[in-house]
This record gives sequence, C-alpha cells and structure tokens, in this order.
Amino acid sequence: MSRALVVGSRGSKLALWQAEWARQALAERLPGTSVEIRVIRTQGDQQGSVAFDRLEGKGFFVKEIEEALLSGDIDLAVHSLKDLPGELPAGLALAACPEREDPRDALLSASRWEFADLPRGSRVATGAPRRGAQLRHWRADLEILPIRGNIDTRVRRLLEGRADAMILAVAGLRRLGLDVPWVPLDVDLSLPAVGQGALGIETRADDPRALAAAAQLDHPATMAAVRAERAFLGALGGGCRVPIAALATLAGTALRLRGVVATPDGSRLLRREAHGDARDPEAVGAALAARCIEDGAAELLGGGAGPPSG
Repeated sequence: MSRALVVGSRGSKLALWQAEWARQALAERLPGTSVEIRVIRTQGDQQGSVAFDRLEGKGFFVKEIEEALLSGDIDLAVHSLKDLPGELPAGLALAACPEREDPRDALLSASRWEFADLPRGSRVATGAPRRGAQLRHWRADLEILPIRGNIDTRVRRLLEGRADAMILAVAGLRRLGLDVPWVPLDVDLSLPAVGQGALGIETRADDPRALAAAAQLDHPATMAAVRAERAFLGALGGGCRVPIAALATLAGTALRLRGVVATPDGSRLLRREAHGDARDPEAVGAALAARCIEDGAAELLGGGAGPPSG
C-alpha cells in the first residue's frame, strides 16, 4: 500500500466535518489509499476572542496549515474557501473546489424572524464586516454586535439572550445539522462572502500525487464561480476585514458575477454586476472590480482598492 495521504484541517467541529467529508470522498475514489486527518491549530483559533479587524496579518485561519503543506507535513489542506486569502504562498495551489453548498447567509432568531420583521433596535450578532455593513445599509436602527468563536459557541450565546438575532452561513448550519431556528437571507439583501459555501482543497503546486487526488474532488462549475469571485476580491485588494461581497452563478458557459463594496457603517453601498465567459472567470472578476473602482470603490474602502503599484 502506498504512503497515506495526510489531510490538514483546523480543529473546529465544522472544519473537522469538512476534512472528514474529504477523507471519505478520497478513500472512495482512490481504493487502496489510506487517508488521514491531521489537526493544526491556527492563529485565528488561538485568538478566538479577538475581533477580526484586530488580528495581525492575513490568512489567520490558514497560515499554519499552509506552512505544514510547504514543509511536507501534510499533503492536502481542506479550507472553508472564504478563509483562504486571494494570493496563495509561492509553491501552493488551489487544486480543487468540490460542489458548493448553499452560499447564502442565514438569520437566526428564537422567533424565526424574517429580516424585515426584526423589532426596531434589535441586537444582531455577526463577526463579519461585510454582513454588518449590508445590514446597517438596509436597517440603520439595528445594533450590530461583534462576535467570534465556533458555530456552537455563537449559537449558544444567541440562545442565552446575548443577542436578539445572529447571522451565520447557511452552509455551516446545514453541514452540522444544527437544530436552531433560521431563515435564509436573499442575496439582494446580504450578498455572501467570496467563496462562501465552497470548500478549497490546497496542495503543493509540484506534488503530482496530491494534485491528482484533489482533482477527484473538483466540481468545475464551482471552481469557475469562485475563481471569478476571488479575482474580483484580489483586484480590489480586500480580505475578510473589509465590506466586500461577491457571488458568481453559471448557466452553461455564461457567468454572472454580482459584487458589493460598502463603507463599514453601511451608509454607502456600491452594487454592480458583470457578465462573461465561465471559461475565463478571472476576466469577469477583473472587469467587475474595474467597474467598481471606476464608480468609487476605492473611496468606500478608504483608498485601498485597486491593484498594487510598481
């Protein structure tokens, strides 16, 4: 039997669910290959009480895992794609994206409120600037509460009454099968994070065995969609700390990309979309970013949007 494939993952319940899904899928598609999971603790996990905008550097949920990839300690990494920075370290590749789960945001509340029915002044918990900005744009009366921690911890805080409602990803709720009241938010109300609902399988770019294994899990339509979204984010120079959202959908080879850029307080919000060929998704992402920059995205983001100089 050949050497085991080692899959690296964070240690949260959701991350381990994702890694176990990948392990089982690889074992089914590669008979005779042993697949193991190795848990790696990341900066984001170690500083679970620190707000996103106060964490230093980029990729605070993936850096240590990528270091393990580069050192050869693991062969593949399974990420929630929205955690993966747009620019990967030299020597690493986004080798596959399995079929995407529902990318929408979900509104959790004990009363199963729809967004429009939230009582005036409701306290809504979210750890994402993107979500907070969009909610404030539509409902300036809401009090947005920052929150960190794994899904179980967040839900427990909601049920303890520390907030009136909470925003989480539909994908995480479905994957973990949590029994908590929620309703999906329309993407016209809350456009998802880049890559939300999708998994990213990362490998060393020069590892043919890992690349071939990852290819067994790839869903081409999902890969095309997230490549467009990531190109949009990369051209704007943003990450999960800034209010940028995007969602690509495909109909055959036609790709539709919707994007949002907002001020953190939601007072100004830019919503645009672009259409193009799914066979060149990066071009669609770049085109939408260019249009947003032309229409004032850099000002909304504090002057940080646009490609690097030099």
